[in-house]
Amino acid sequence: MAQPKPATHPLALFGTDLLISEEDRAIRDTVRRFVEDRIRPEIADWYEAGTVPVRELAPELGRLGVLGMHLEGYGCAGTSATAYGLACLELEAGDSGLRSLVSVQGSLAMFAIWQHGSEEQKQEWLPRMAAGEAIGCFGLTEPDFGSNPAGMRTRATRSGDDWVLTGNKMWITNGSVADVAVVWAQTEDGVRGFVVPTDTPGFSAPEITKKLSLRASITSELVLDNVRLPASAMLPGAKGLSGPLSCLNEARFGIIFGSLGAARDCLETAIQYAGEREIFDKPLSAYQLTQAKLADMTLELGKGMLLALHLGRLKDEGKLSSDQVSLGKLNNVREAIAIARETRSILGAAGITLEYPVLRHANNLESVLTYEGTSEVHQLVIGQALTGQAAFR
Repeated sequence: MAQPKPATHPLALFGTDLLISEEDRAIRDTVRRFVEDRIRPEIADWYEAGTVPVRELAPELGRLGVLGMHLEGYGCAGTSATAYGLACLELEAGDSGLRSLVSVQGSLAMFAIWQHGSEEQKQEWLPRMAAGEAIGCFGLTEPDFGSNPAGMRTRATRSGDDWVLTGNKMWITNGSVADVAVVWAQTEDGVRGFVVPTDTPGFSAPEITKKLSLRASITSELVLDNVRLPASAMLPGAKGLSGPLSCLNEARFGIIFGSLGAARDCLETAIQYAGEREIFDKPLSAYQLTQAKLADMTLELGKGMLLALHLGRLKDEGKLSSDQVSLGKLNNVREAIAIARETRSILGAAGITLEYPVLRHANNLESVLTYEGTSEVHQLVIGQALTGQAAFR
């Protein structure tokens, strides 16, 4: 009987490493080692317990250099966008909750201050956030307004020289452990952003529990009960919805790569399991149906990776549009969750346990599919780009 050929890694079939610079590969590999050494031994327990030690991990992530890593100055690493994407991929191969922690910190809270904040706001918050000494969150979504942020009810009104914020935000990652919240509110002058220290009187962040997805992540409501802020708390460079939407595009870019990390981890697990599991006196991997599943999943993972790297190059060249971000987010998350579900079928009963990561990834991806724009919203963004017609209403 012929001996089986050595196995090939799925992405090696696409030669994707040849498309990544040596510097970006080195950053990717550093993050991969951190995930292997620090996250994998703990993640199943964190997920089962429904918590994650954010305060403990944040300084470690700061030393790793991934918090706001694609931003320039203020203690940030100033890497390429592609390197940031690859870091997100490796973080989400560990768990979507870990990538969410980093994404919300760097691409939402820090980016909002970096892009739209005053020099005083940048100096006060960004160095500490880059080091993981201060945790940030991003308050846009409300209980009744997710896909339609223009309808937000949170209001900021003038009171002398101050602002007074009143309202509620929902599904806020890092909310109850944050030191600072970037909160978006309606004003007489349209939607504006505010930098809100979380120890301000009237601010509270009750944690959301009993989640079945993103369990290794802190999720909270934000309650703003007449929170009084000085005039200097407003983000001067953001006016209208373009401000928060610019931040969401940064986070969505990370998800384009990150979702592939979850998919890759599932596929690697399924290939290894199928090679070790014997059924009717031969490995599960030797059956045609199993190989057909693995081949189809590899195709989608590889195509998603090629798309992500292409979009990363466009972003590094300053040519990436929001429509293209929607293409990447829609395709890669949709395919990642399909891969996670299919690999669960290969593992059979073993696939439902936390001994293996596949159902944990599948559950997490249910959230990733929805946040930073649902699949339906991204379909309509693409549809509008193709037809010129807005179909959101």
